[in-house]
Amino acid sequence: MSRIVYVNGDYLPEEEAKVSVFDRGFLMADAVYEVTSVLDGKLLDFEGHAARLARSLSELDMQAPVGHEELLEIHRELVKRNDLVDGMIYLQVTRGNPGDRDFVFPDPETTRPTLVLFTQSKPGMADAPMSKTGAKIISIEDIRWGRRDIKTVQLLYPSMGKMAAKKAGCDDAWLIEDGFVTEGTSNNAYIVKGGRIITRDLSHDILHGITRAAVLRFAREAQMEVVERPFTIAEAKEADEAFTTSASAFVMPVVEIDGVTLGDGKPGPIAKRLREIYLEESRKTAT
Repeated sequence: MSRIVYVNGDYLPEEEAKVSVFDRGFLMADAVYEVTSVLDGKLLDFEGHAARLARSLSELDMQAPVGHEELLEIHRELVKRNDLVDGMIYLQVTRGNPGDRDFVFPDPETTRPTLVLFTQSKPGMADAPMSKTGAKIISIEDIRWGRRDIKTVQLLYPSMGKMAAKKAGCDDAWLIEDGFVTEGTSNNAYIVKGGRIITRDLSHDILHGITRAAVLRFAREAQMEVVERPFTIAEAKEADEAFTTSASAFVMPVVEIDGVTLGDGKPGPIAKRLREIYLEESRKTAT
């Protein structure tokens, strides 16, 4: 049985879901997206994702296709129609289909945004095997555009980074700019040294992660010391432990960077504890 997806007001079997070849998301990557995780049939951090979506749209002067309550209802309806227990809901908003290709933005009064949502089932995602063994990463140069705080669909370079990591026999890549780690290909990056959690501070240089915000809040509530500042890849290789955060992987321990083993080569205690706390607390507030 195929998935039911949402396209511009309609719930359709995925085989029938279509977007115009003139849609600016396809032609110009003129689009933003969000991914909301689902555990036990409930949405995690939906309010945070909705707020970031609104910010991304505003930064690109793009109209919101639906209001907040309707967006929440669409998410819930997709969970229901697809019997989704554990997994994710992917949402994409484009500037729409102006009927032809042009670099100039179309008139928003005559060209409405395109809204697409679909589900991805990930049974047992809270117990991902990698969370027990830890991830191995490589470092690569960060050559993305300067507004990484806007969650656009311009994901070619992160995809290339994932493939470079795979080719190297690793799981992911951290992006480096002027010697400092910005973030992972699809996650925020952290190191732990002397019990202190260190992660890059918010700016245009990194995505303002929704899971990042929650994890740092939980860390501080648990009396863990958090330092928000840039750190170098050299510092990372000398760290006691490291981890990443993202909506789809929650808190993921890192055990190796560029072939250098961190600690004893196993997920560190702080990363493991933060994963436990995040899953426990997020499930309490899931909607």
